[in-house]
Amino acid sequence: MALIRVSEAARFLGVSDDTVRRWTEHGTLTPLRDESGRLAVDGLELATHAQKLTQLPDDPRSGSSSARNRFMGLVTNVIMDKVMAQVELQCGPFRVVSLMSSEAVRELGLEPGSVATAVVKATTVIIESPKGPATA
Repeated sequence: MALIRVSEAARFLGVSDDTVRRWTEHGTLTPLRDESGRLAVDGLELATHAQKLTQLPDDPRSGSSSARNRFMGLVTNVIMDKVMAQVELQCGPFRVVSLMSSEAVRELGLEPGSVATAVVKATTVIIESPKGPATA
C-alpha cells in the first residue's frame, strides 16, 4: 500500500493541507500514519477520491466521439504565424497545448479568454514515476 503524506495529497488534488486533514477527521479519507508518524492516506483511496472530485463542465457542443479524454477550459495564449499556431488552454489545474493550422484558429475563433475543449486521442501516452518506492 502506497502511503501519501497530507501535504503531497493536497498538492496532487489542488487543495490545502487543512482540507485533506478535514477529510480524514470527517471520515472521507482514512487517516493513517507513515513510518515517521506523520498523518498520511492510502494512495488507492486518494486516487478513488480524486476521481469523485473530478467534474469538468459539460461541453455543450459535444457529440459522439471515440475520444474519451476531453478537457474543457479557457484559451490562455495563441501564438500564430501565416501557416501554424500554438494554442494554450488552462483546463482546471492542467495546461494543454495544441499545434494546429492558423486557418483552424481563425475558423474556431480561438483567442485568449475564449472557452474551448481539448480532445485528446493518442496511441501513445507516456507515464513517469519517481524512482524508489511509491511513498511520498
